[in-house]
Amino acid sequence: MVVKKIPMRKCAGCDCMKEKKELIRIVHTPEDEFIVDFSGKKSGRGVYLCHSKACLETARKKKSLDRSLKCTLPDTVYEALAKQLEQEGRDE
Repeated sequence: MVVKKIPMRKCAGCDCMKEKKELIRIVHTPEDEFIVDFSGKKSGRGVYLCHSKACLETARKKKSLDRSLKCTLPDTVYEALAKQLEQEGRDE
């Protein structure tokens, strides 16, 4: 029986390695847009975050999202992510 490899990614906030499915992916597309990608398959440069407000705040303070995407993220993206995490009600 073949064991399938589970893709692991690092959270930009807490630097923890987790399964790709457990994380939120933020993508900077070639059209210069920022998209929250739930499928994990959109084209562009991506960075991953846990479903946690604490990780989002840490990533914002360290500017790790900006560094990973090689550009400055607008404040609207951070606000949209915070609102989405609030709606999910998950704060790990």
